[in-house]
Amino acid sequence: MPRDGLLAVETMLEGEVAALILHRASDGSVRAWLNVCPHAGRRLDYAPGQFLRGKAGELVCAVHGASFALADGCCVAGPCRGESLRAVPVHCADGRVWLGAAPADQ
Repeated sequence: MPRDGLLAVETMLEGEVAALILHRASDGSVRAWLNVCPHAGRRLDYAPGQFLRGKAGELVCAVHGASFALADGCCVAGPCRGESLRAVPVHCADGRVWLGAAPADQ
């Protein structure tokens, strides 16, 4: 995934299949959120794995236009302003992204 890129993935989370959005920041760190808009519970991608970005680079919900800052997943404009995407803890190791916080020895 390129820097400042978005990627849709599916994984098992709490015993169920969950759709996630991964974002690799310009510093190389990776963040993850559930692929669910807090406004109406719909996926954020307009087609599988295809996301809209605003002029300032924010993630935009394809259904109602809510805009989310990629630094923290907070809605900065739109119908759910002030709410946030549900973060999912991930860490990078051995060139891969793993669910959960990094082990203490890293």
